[in-house]
Amino acid sequence: MTSAQPSPLYPLRFEPIYQYRIWGGQRLAKLLSAPLPDEEPIGEAWLLSDREDHASVVAEGSLKGLTLGQLLTQFPREMLGCLAGRFDRFPLLLKFLDARDVLSVQVHPSDTQTDYLPEGESGKTEAWIVLEDGPNSCVYAGLNPGTTRETLQTAIANGNVADRLASFSPKPGDGVFIPAGTVHSFGDMLVFEVQENSDVTFRLFDWNHIDTKTGQPRPLQVDQAMSCIDFKKGALAAVVPVIEASASALRERMFECKHFSLWRISGDSPFTVGAIGQPRVLVCIEGDGYLEHEGNTYAFGKGDTLLLPAVVGACVCQPSASITVLEISLPETA
Repeated sequence: MTSAQPSPLYPLRFEPIYQYRIWGGQRLAKLLSAPLPDEEPIGEAWLLSDREDHASVVAEGSLKGLTLGQLLTQFPREMLGCLAGRFDRFPLLLKFLDARDVLSVQVHPSDTQTDYLPEGESGKTEAWIVLEDGPNSCVYAGLNPGTTRETLQTAIANGNVADRLASFSPKPGDGVFIPAGTVHSFGDMLVFEVQENSDVTFRLFDWNHIDTKTGQPRPLQVDQAMSCIDFKKGALAAVVPVIEASASALRERMFECKHFSLWRISGDSPFTVGAIGQPRVLVCIEGDGYLEHEGNTYAFGKGDTLLLPAVVGACVCQPSASITVLEISLPETA
């Protein structure tokens, strides 16, 4: 009887994928070690992406150079464990966003609004963790009381959409949950975002921005956006974290929905991350340290993203000093 071969998988670190955005800046250089393109506004760093146009690539180790999609094809059970076979692709997209200017006022369709989803796309529920604010930071999330389709259309025509949007001034550490169908925007902030793996956005209003690359305004999709808005969605505020543990480290559950769950873990003593038989994603937003797995150590620091394949299971995180890590789980159903 032969023993089972050891898995070739290990805690996988991925390279960020930078994205030009007219509202972006250069603040992601403070978070990520990979150099930003010079003299260009970078609004997004895609940290973990299983999309044909932007595929995340393993940064180091024996699997360096393989994409996330290739790993899921070659090692479906080892990567996803009990979730294997439930998804056509990795179901989440993770990003850092640098909104030097304000994003367009926008809305995303839900999974059930299939008339507005291109083939292969899902809806888009998302959530943010505010990493850094600025003097003009603002979150727009939801609609003010009394806003109807007609009053919102009038506001769009008159250019005073902000009057119809619920808003608040965020602070670092705030979590904001944006269900599909919610009108939203934000500006002058650095945030982490977790979302369904979708790139479907309908713009209602773009603050009269001009794209310097084209010299033109960006297109709006007002009709589609209006059809996808949940007009029953009122004003949204920052979430209230739920403390689940505080012994070795402070573990707060920030978001829990059918698409993802996210915990924020902070401490300066060793603590456990990951789960037996399930994949987890780790994003370090402060400090540095290393993971222990099968006698090996895997260093990571601020801005790094690590995917723990299901076969890796739980690991011990050893902080160098104080560290803050986001841990994200996948949905248990497709």
